[in-house]
Amino acid sequence: MKLTLPHNLKTEGAAIVRAKQALNEMRAQLPKDASIDKEEWSGNSLAFAATANKMTITGALVVTATDYDITAKLPLMLRMFEGRIEKAIKEQTAQLLNK
Repeated sequence: MKLTLPHNLKTEGAAIVRAKQALNEMRAQLPKDASIDKEEWSGNSLAFAATANKMTITGALVVTATDYDITAKLPLMLRMFEGRIEKAIKEQTAQLLNK
């Protein structure tokens, strides 16, 4: 799955700070059966892994001056819901990332 989420922040640095804040906010709201298992930043790139309902999603986030580019590998069971997942991610992250 690949997504590009535009942001209205002025610089790549500001967008990285906002992404880190959003991750912390999301972590606090995760249900009991969900976790962020990996969060490794290297410059403007984040490698991540998250588990929910015993299914793991891995991927990367690349932050640019204008966009958040997300690439994620979905488990087979979730691939048939990719469109719905993309829509939910766009709706939920729009508010978190553009505060």
